[in-house]
Amino acid sequence: MKNRFNSHIFSLLLMTCLMISVSKAQHPSNTGLEITGIKALPFLLEKNKVEFQPILIKAHLSADSCTAIVQVDGNKPFTRVFKKGADSLEILVKAVSEVKIAGLMIESGGMTPYHAKITLRPVKKLVCYILPHSHTDIGYTEIQTAVQDKQVQNLVKGMEIAKKTSQYPKDSRFVWNVEVAWAADLYLNRMNEAQRKDFLEAVSRGEVALNGMYLNELTGLCRPEELTRLFKFSSELAKRTGVPITSAMTSDVPGQTWGTVTAMAQAGIKYFSTAPNYFDRIGDILVQWENKPFYWVSQSGLEKVLVWVPLKGYALSHTIGKLSPEFADKFATQLDTTKYPYDIAYLRWSGHGDNAEPDPAICEFIRNWNSKYTYPHFIISSTSEAFEAFEHKFGRQLKRIKGDWSPYWEDGAGSSALETGMSRGNSDRLSQAEAIWAMKNPIGYPAAEFEEAWKNVLLYSEHTWGAWCSVTDPENKMTKEQWAIKRGYVLDAGRQSNQLLGKGLMLNEKKSQVSDLEIYNTNSWSRSEVVMIPDSLSKAGDCVTGSDSKPIPSQRLSTGELAILVQSLPPYSATRLHISAGKPFSMGNIKIGENSLDNGLISLTIDRATGAIASLKSVSAKNINLVNKNSGYGINDYAFLESDKINDIRKTTQVKITVKEKGPLVASLLIESEAAGCNKLLREVRILSGEDQVELVNILDKKRAEINPKPGDWKFAQKGGKESVNFAFPFMVNGGVINIDVPYGVVQPEKDQIPSACKNWLTAGRWADVSNDNTGIELVTLDAPLFEVGGITAVMLGSQTNPAVWRKHIEPTQTLFSWAINNDWGTNYRAYQEGLITFRYALRPHRKFRSSENSKFAIGLSQPLLIKQASIETPVFSGIYPDQPQVLVTSFKPSDDGEGWMVTLFNSSASSVRTKLISNKNPIQKVWKSNTGEEKLEEIPGNLGIPAWGVTIIRIK
Repeated sequence: MKNRFNSHIFSLLLMTCLMISVSKAQHPSNTGLEITGIKALPFLLEKNKVEFQPILIKAHLSADSCTAIVQVDGNKPFTRVFKKGADSLEILVKAVSEVKIAGLMIESGGMTPYHAKITLRPVKKLVCYILPHSHTDIGYTEIQTAVQDKQVQNLVKGMEIAKKTSQYPKDSRFVWNVEVAWAADLYLNRMNEAQRKDFLEAVSRGEVALNGMYLNELTGLCRPEELTRLFKFSSELAKRTGVPITSAMTSDVPGQTWGTVTAMAQAGIKYFSTAPNYFDRIGDILVQWENKPFYWVSQSGLEKVLVWVPLKGYALSHTIGKLSPEFADKFATQLDTTKYPYDIAYLRWSGHGDNAEPDPAICEFIRNWNSKYTYPHFIISSTSEAFEAFEHKFGRQLKRIKGDWSPYWEDGAGSSALETGMSRGNSDRLSQAEAIWAMKNPIGYPAAEFEEAWKNVLLYSEHTWGAWCSVTDPENKMTKEQWAIKRGYVLDAGRQSNQLLGKGLMLNEKKSQVSDLEIYNTNSWSRSEVVMIPDSLSKAGDCVTGSDSKPIPSQRLSTGELAILVQSLPPYSATRLHISAGKPFSMGNIKIGENSLDNGLISLTIDRATGAIASLKSVSAKNINLVNKNSGYGINDYAFLESDKINDIRKTTQVKITVKEKGPLVASLLIESEAAGCNKLLREVRILSGEDQVELVNILDKKRAEINPKPGDWKFAQKGGKESVNFAFPFMVNGGVINIDVPYGVVQPEKDQIPSACKNWLTAGRWADVSNDNTGIELVTLDAPLFEVGGITAVMLGSQTNPAVWRKHIEPTQTLFSWAINNDWGTNYRAYQEGLITFRYALRPHRKFRSSENSKFAIGLSQPLLIKQASIETPVFSGIYPDQPQVLVTSFKPSDDGEGWMVTLFNSSASSVRTKLISNKNPIQKVWKSNTGEEKLEEIPGNLGIPAWGVTIIRIK
């Protein structure tokens, strides 16, 4: 992305072509021949089964022409003619198998012979695969709709060039790599039947090569099901074309969340060509991994993908413009200089800019080159062909790297914090809607409607956020139009997910006229929690009874909602409640002070000066204070920064604490304060009767950040008007370590991060945790995905091109900051945000750390129990779930063909497990191991074995 190369001049390669300079060459006036340089080229060619390597001689001739005799030790003399002016020629000498210093002499009539020594080195028999593609930026340089048109036309042009070159020698025939499947999806939806047929045939002939990722995604923002959906379209397309898709491409994006490996493996992806932005905000990814292929291994250790970052990321063609002999020389020489250990390499060729059209010139160059030289040998190919050839020859030599490749560019999601939180909610709502359809009516499942909704969720997390001038000129028409479309993905996904959920809840039901409610559990474990009933559904009164007519604790809140305690609701089930006039049933007691809350299980005190939690004690954590008083912060402290200087941090002022909810079921304190960057800050701290947890709701009335006073001023965009909102969580757990939830895994900062992973900030799925062997505390983040570990370390403003300035280590710590809002970028992301923005958190002290318990609690908050007006009869649902508590169902949905159920099982523990499937209605007839494409791969006759941190997709009839 980010075609900023016009603003930055940098060398194509790290070294230059080494020529032997001749500063005092002798030449008589009658010839005027001056030798200006001699170089042994790293090429091979074959004649009559004998291998030769060329020597390049550069000269300048003042006469019209000159015949010269060139002699090199061990070779026959060569007679060559130099032309007037600057000229060069190649002579061929026998290829050497070891380093040799040879004498070279050049004679021309009347000229004093020229003598030089030249070093001949063995030439590596290099095969280099070239992957033509177009980097897909959905926006940035132009509006998203124009990019859609471009990428469809790129596919058309790619097929045309492939057809025109189909009779070329095989290795110079054009192959168009569709970088992300989104472009193929657009093509198939827009074009007519004949054009769709042409596309499918081009894929079957290998002229169009498909890659598995749907978009260039910021995977650190994804829920587990989003990662799976990222590869679903390509899995379906592979079945449609009959051609397996075994590779994935990303461009621009630096780093991926660890669960990407698992999601790729479930989709049959074995090869991952990831080509980050060449220089900006990428940490030291290129320093660590450029041209250093490795196997990236999942947390379970059973899945792996071959990862290979090409030379110059995806931007090589942007910088050199065209393939040439000079580039071939520099490339081969660089590989030799850097001691590249393999004789297979590959390069990306993405045309001349982002969203560039196919470049047919590479076919002509490669056809001519391969006809002249034997090595390097260039091959135009698909990603899979290149990687498969490399793996076949060198796979056993590769390192296996295990850990999170904590990504860098997810920080930009904090520039639109409101929409980021909405998108996380949309994803959870779609998962719940799928579960409702699976429970009630799998045959009628509207697969196409769900697919479109999921695509909108993915499009929000696609890496192109806005226009190239989004920060230099935030009021520009292009900036506003592109943001409107980007934001539209969130709004559309919200509308679609709500409609699908509402439609699912009303399936096969007749609306009741009574004031009864149904409460649904869409998860694979029993749920007990307080549910907030909207005023519109609870007007009948405050008294609540269950289906057994026993009273249920309830409380009318200041918001008009009715809080109800639902207990032990089984997996994938519903219960019926009756609401009537009368006194609510109360149970338990909460002590409420002016700045304190205590329910007997958990107690807290609010600092009157800052509004932060100064003391937090829990029975399950042995009543120690879980707040690190020496950190300078309290829990949920507000920290605002307008620079990259930590000493500039500002906190809240004029704090006012009042009681909002008075119990007995729900009690809360409301903290109002002035806060830098805001018109007002409201923080509600809430506890529940009988529950060992604290809920935090922070509502910012955000002021607009200072915008560029001189539209177009690049310098201001880098440092001016910056802001960062952080909420502090300084915990104190003796000997505790931090664990962070990621899709299909758990990461300990530093320990579980691979070289080049981002350490200035990390992304979290739903929770972080600080624990020792006996006790700890879980922090759930519902809206904000970014954490800083150990302090406020996200101070990288504007363009950052120096790998050395990025954080290299995370020291042991128990302090976390939720990095809620920022506008640190100088391009692409938003320059400001304003208005009401809510950030929700929860704290759960606990005994021994169990990842599954953390996930159940966090998912329970992000996928709440569902409420609807009761039907005449409460139906019995068909749910399928595992009997082992550490095995979580991350997705329960009908199969797309309506002939069964799809269940994704995740063993969220460090031990392998065998589990039995339970069906609470229909008996299970058959179970198959499946994949992202929902295929029946292998029948499973008995219990399922799932390795530690393993993921298994099954299909059930």
